[in-house]
Amino acid sequence: MTGTGNEQARKTAEGLAYSSGFGNEHSSEAVPGALPVGRNSPQRAPLGLYAEQLSGSAFTEPRRHNRRSWLYRIRPSAAHPPFLRANRGEIRSAPFTECLPDPNRLRWNPLPEPADPTDFVDGLWTLGGNGDATQRAGMAVHLYHANASMDRRVFSDADGELLIVPERGGLLLRTEFGLLRAEPGHVALIPRGVRFRVELLDATARGYVCENYGRPFELPDLGPIGANGLANARDFLAPTAAYEDVDGPVEVLNKFGGHLWTATYDHSPLDVVAWHGNHVPYVYDLRRFNIIGSISYDHPDPSIFTVLTSPSDTPGLAGVDFVVFAPRWLVGEDTFRPPYFHRNVMTEYMGLIEGAYDAKAEGFVPGGGSLHNMMSAHGPDRETFERASAAELAPQKIDNGLAFMFETRWPLTLTAQARDAGHLQRGYDDVWQGLQRHFRP
Repeated sequence: MTGTGNEQARKTAEGLAYSSGFGNEHSSEAVPGALPVGRNSPQRAPLGLYAEQLSGSAFTEPRRHNRRSWLYRIRPSAAHPPFLRANRGEIRSAPFTECLPDPNRLRWNPLPEPADPTDFVDGLWTLGGNGDATQRAGMAVHLYHANASMDRRVFSDADGELLIVPERGGLLLRTEFGLLRAEPGHVALIPRGVRFRVELLDATARGYVCENYGRPFELPDLGPIGANGLANARDFLAPTAAYEDVDGPVEVLNKFGGHLWTATYDHSPLDVVAWHGNHVPYVYDLRRFNIIGSISYDHPDPSIFTVLTSPSDTPGLAGVDFVVFAPRWLVGEDTFRPPYFHRNVMTEYMGLIEGAYDAKAEGFVPGGGSLHNMMSAHGPDRETFERASAAELAPQKIDNGLAFMFETRWPLTLTAQARDAGHLQRGYDDVWQGLQRHFRP
């Protein structure tokens, strides 16, 4: 059953309903009268429901940082049996200690096809990360490759929020708050502690996940850009209430302290009939990103492509930024058009959703990824440099690719499985060979 939501809710072609606005106070009810008016926890919640608050921040954090939602559900979350340790498969968590931080530039092909029926959780494969999940600092990079929907299973992550970036195949995310549909070209944000199930809309699904242990993602400040530009809050869509009133065994998996824990409930925990708050999941279409760029010469730093940021204790230094390189015009005069050669105090993990990336001629493929740890020199490969150096500088539309970056303040340490993976590209350094001396004093 699905709710109609508030006045901002709008139906999509798939019959899902959303309300818009990142960080807004949203509200929704699947049954009229289920949402209390004026009191969060009345003596008796409407329709025999239980009132429960889900806090994504400390109670006393400043209002602008405070994240919480009130849920009105058929059974309280407290009604469950003990959790037991579960096999974590290929999921790893910070602190990452299997390998040393590696200054070398690294690149991977896509994950291999799963041999057996594999759902979203079983298909998660950790590349690496930094920080410490128990200290709520740092991040992890995961990839997923699934060929089956989650069946009578529900997942939640107490360690961090999950930014899911589909690259192949659509996902239907059934969350405590309602339904989200995420296709390639979209991202879905699942807040810390929110339970959800992933159903495949195609035969297989593949993509990337940023697990953010730190402060929740928020829209970056625009500074001199002004009031408009980059990602617009209105384009982030929150679900409207939809609940499952289902009895019978359901496995609930909880990622806590870097490990998976499992408990078998006698009902579905996706039983929220009404809710209001701002600790909510979202879906966002990356093609709606409003890109800012140069209209004279040179090109600004890639921070202009920031969609979401997780601030740290140092202003301007993010725990992790999510950056998208979306279709755009290049018009700068006397300017080398691809990304410049670069060394950075930040660490950059890049992935490709579709098409090609304008700094690499080959090898960087959809579903794959590259890691340039802090201060590792990188930039366009030899073929791209030679072509771009001689190109006619007419206005150019970059519209054949969609790439993204997880950028983080600390080095990213690999897992052993990423270091030893068969799909790690050997000889990635070769793409910069042949960059000849042209200096003629």
